[in-house]
Amino acid sequence: MGKHLSDIEIARGCTLRPITEIAEKLGLTSDDLEQYGPYKAKVRAEAAEGRAQDGKLILVTAITPTPAGEGKTTTTVGLGQAFAKIGKNAVITLREPSLGPCLGIKGGAAGGGYSQVLPMEDINLHFTGDLHAITTAHNFLSAMVDNYLHHGGGPGLDPRRVEWRRVLDMNDRALRNVIVGLGKRSDGVPRETGFDITAASEIMAILCLADDMADLKARLSRIIVGYDYDRNPVTAGDLDCIGAMATLLKDAIKPNLVQTIEGTPAFVHGGPFANIAHGTNSVVADKLALKLADYVITEAGFGCDLGGEKFFHIMCRSAGLTPSCVAIVATARALKMHGGVPKTDLKAADPDAVARGLPNLEKHIDSIQRFNVPVLVCVNRFTSDTDEECQVIVDRCKALGVDVEVIDVWGEGGAGATKAAEKIAALADGFEGAFTPLYALDAPVKDKIRAVAQNVYGADDVQFTSTAEMHIRKIKRLGLSDLPVCMAKTQNSLSDNPKLLGRPSGFDITVREIVISAGAGFLVPITGTIMRMPGLAKRPAALGIDIDENGVIEGLS
Repeated sequence: MGKHLSDIEIARGCTLRPITEIAEKLGLTSDDLEQYGPYKAKVRAEAAEGRAQDGKLILVTAITPTPAGEGKTTTTVGLGQAFAKIGKNAVITLREPSLGPCLGIKGGAAGGGYSQVLPMEDINLHFTGDLHAITTAHNFLSAMVDNYLHHGGGPGLDPRRVEWRRVLDMNDRALRNVIVGLGKRSDGVPRETGFDITAASEIMAILCLADDMADLKARLSRIIVGYDYDRNPVTAGDLDCIGAMATLLKDAIKPNLVQTIEGTPAFVHGGPFANIAHGTNSVVADKLALKLADYVITEAGFGCDLGGEKFFHIMCRSAGLTPSCVAIVATARALKMHGGVPKTDLKAADPDAVARGLPNLEKHIDSIQRFNVPVLVCVNRFTSDTDEECQVIVDRCKALGVDVEVIDVWGEGGAGATKAAEKIAALADGFEGAFTPLYALDAPVKDKIRAVAQNVYGADDVQFTSTAEMHIRKIKRLGLSDLPVCMAKTQNSLSDNPKLLGRPSGFDITVREIVISAGAGFLVPITGTIMRMPGLAKRPAALGIDIDENGVIEGLS
């Protein structure tokens, strides 16, 4: 099927169907849509009123990612297409790509090969403007904070205890720490602050976790921007700007409807990272999809230790959702890296290295099984993978009593995963229970963090810096100890050390501070050297992107 073609060439060779035709598959009419051109639309909130929310929710997660790539989004899209091929009514729900990774190292996030969501260029770039709206609403609150500091009065915010930073949808390390208010007295109050990437914005998390506009406004009002001189919290609600912030987000809260290469409906909405945020698409999109389809295939960012764990403890708990099956994506290439093979040698067949890397997959299987939800391993086959290498993975899964299928959705689209789709549908249909959380919400904060670190990462224990200890005392004083934890940790290792590949053991996790996201409804323990504003590589992906005089984009992947 032309595997030599690039993702953008494959996408450009497809004939897109009008978005109204895609909507009709879901029982939606043109009146339910707000179109952004012929191939993408937002779906109005009232579109599915009166419909039962009885679809089966299926999570796609993965092993610990490597530079070799796992193809989690590609697999999610391919599975959605495969469900259609076996006659099942399915919808895909994905996050929106961030411009930071698109122009940095990771590239786009619209899938790949013959399992992509389209229009690929739009989705990977500005799409319908949701991330810009979130950035604007976030920075409007920042402007209001500094405006109150400048004019005085109001809630008595202490400029030394302001914790609300600014955001930008770009990797820009120079903005991690800045001083604002320099210049004349009329230029504001000088103070230290900084920038995070938009994907780490609390408003991004709020948009993705809110049920509707009323819930969005309530969550926005609970954002803690800082503290007064008596160390009492000052919230966004105290600044009287919730109406304006919600107005800036009035369109962004509506899910975006697009299509796959094979015409399967897909909602692409919200974009929190899983290493520094909760890493799932929006509750609004998932609940809408569960009303419109029998099966909803969604993904959570990075591996089971990050997006997968947060999907259960934050997304599902907050929204009252129960997944019916989990698909874990693994590749021979990535397992070879976990088995000690450098990236430059991955094309050489090495079944022994695959076997050496399997403990990483085994830990992720173990982690998901702790939630008591059915599991299927999808071995995402790359063109250089051999039958013997794939069989090593299959044999180990079967020995563990875990369902497994080899898929090729990059090269074959939905046809490359029909057997996997049949197994997932059977597992989902047969699951009647509910997942088991790994911690109770009323457990002490330290116990919740340890539950994740020990059960999901395989850590021996958790160490807390003096700063983290101080933050735990503050959390208790504010009555926020019952919130779930959203761990900020490197995606490159099960530990907080990105260099420890495979399945490390004998390690502790170090929590250096804990950020309160009262509006989103979780606490963010920050571990290791993780940062909430990434930087660009020496040669970022942007250097290979160009557009010609006819508007044709090249180099976007």
